[in-house]
Amino acid sequence: MPNNLKIPENERHKFSQPLGKLITGRREDTIPQIESKIKDFSQKYNHIHIYLVGDIVSKDFLEHDYLKVFIKLCIVDEKTQRNKIELGFDTFFDEIIEFKNPSGTISKESFNILEQIIKSNRRTLLKITEGEEDLLVLPLAVLLPLNEKTKTLLFYGQPPITDSKHPIPEGIVMVEVNKRIQNLVNRILSLMR
Repeated sequence: MPNNLKIPENERHKFSQPLGKLITGRREDTIPQIESKIKDFSQKYNHIHIYLVGDIVSKDFLEHDYLKVFIKLCIVDEKTQRNKIELGFDTFFDEIIEFKNPSGTISKESFNILEQIIKSNRRTLLKITEGEEDLLVLPLAVLLPLNEKTKTLLFYGQPPITDSKHPIPEGIVMVEVNKRIQNLVNRILSLMR
């Protein structure tokens, strides 16, 4: 990839749409719903791998004993709504990597670092020390390997979107990573410049 990718202003609305199933509601309501879905998946798959993007969603999963055992990667910037947030779970991870990713951008290096993390198969905390993590959902989705015996799930927080024709409530987005999602994300990435 030649350069960092940015969202063109005229395409910004396309990037606010949830990539997967939006589980709406307050945090204390959404986590039990997610636990129920994971329990259903565990009946059908040998392995469940969870990848998290965002501080609040990562904190919620890390505080939940059942869900946290499935976590492979958390990507955080230690901020929520521009305020500092401490996860306090550093010892849970095999590896902690600090990385810079400019705001509103997918840095070209992010593809390499995410690929290395996925291949390492180590439980990793990726801390964005400068910039933000939000858009890293996209390269992560296309890089995750597909395996019929493993359910690969990507979760991120969805802020409420109220300034469009079709408002979107807040919640947690659950992306079941598969070929269809990867093709969709590749199309989205092709809109970036």
